Amino acid sequence: MTESLTPLDERVDAPRELPGLEHPDVAVWRPATEEDLDALVVAQKAIDAADHPTHATTREWIAEQLTSSAVDNAADTIVGFDGAGSVVAYGAVVLHPLHDTRVQVYLMGGVHPEHRGRGIGRLLFAWQHARAQQQLAATSATLPGWVMAYEDEGNADAVSVAKRTGLKVARYFTTKVREVGDPIPELVPPEGVEIRAFGADVSEETRSARNDAFRDHWGSQPTATERWGHFTGAPNFRNELSRVAVEVVTGRVVAFCLVTVNEADWAAQGFTSGYIELVGVVRDFRRQGLAPATIAATLAALRTVGYERAILDVDSESPTGADTLYTNLGFRPDTREVALVAAY
Repeated sequence: MTESLTPLDERVDAPRELPGLEHPDVAVWRPATEEDLDALVVAQKAIDAADHPTHATTREWIAEQLTSSAVDNAADTIVGFDGAGSVVAYGAVVLHPLHDTRVQVYLMGGVHPEHRGRGIGRLLFAWQHARAQQQLAATSATLPGWVMAYEDEGNADAVSVAKRTGLKVARYFTTKVREVGDPIPELVPPEGVEIRAFGADVSEETRSARNDAFRDHWGSQPTATERWGHFTGAPNFRNELSRVAVEVVTGRVVAFCLVTVNEADWAAQGFTSGYIELVGVVRDFRRQGLAPATIAATLAALRTVGYERAILDVDSESPTGADTLYTNLGFRPDTREVALVAAY
């Protein structure tokens, strides 16, 4: 029980000083600034090509990390440059702004493929882990503390570095793909609920539904208003392809299936696609067929605009049976991502 835990500032033995980052391949280590965006985008493009070539990180996502109020760039980011001013490696340590059942810190970043295998990743990850421990030790919350990192299963070196730094494999997330042209079941929501396109008028209701639906999902904490605004306001978010299930009498959003489209992925994928970012049903409306009905409506929307495939990621051990749901709807497994955690 969390009530029996001592405060994190008493429980976490965080280092006063962060470990050094000296390396012969890195001329300068310094915190990131907004002016580094172009250089970081170039480095991340190379990282994506090596680790997950069919899924590109958007410029907007990187920009969000540099401008988010949840990140103190001076304290929580680090970038290594070579003598020519190119990014060799970078890292961010992001404390989730809301603490519901846990205090969670995420480690993000990576090493340029041309500079791997030389110990830079080990130095960077040790710095990030130490900074995450400092963040946990700066709160008096009597909650569990988690330091989390997500790595592609194929990036064995990154997974190994995380393990050696003290994180353990806690979960696997499977990317699943479906042909939009395959038959889509005709499913209808229960009486009193209608499925329609997402719009600004239901954005906050959908955020509330997301926070309720994901309350019992592994590793999930509530999404703050700022983060939600970045997500739904991003250029790759698609209102017209996303679907929400709305209780007609109350106007309450009770289920959702939200889509982003990154056309930069298509060339490497070899097909056009929409990515289903979030699927959920509020807890008091579960087991009424809303999840498959909302997903089916989204697949139909993707078909209308001519996209070839739908892609999503699922927790392989989801307690809601999501993996089985997607399999029954025609999604097949592709790659996997590893979730690693150090718990305090």
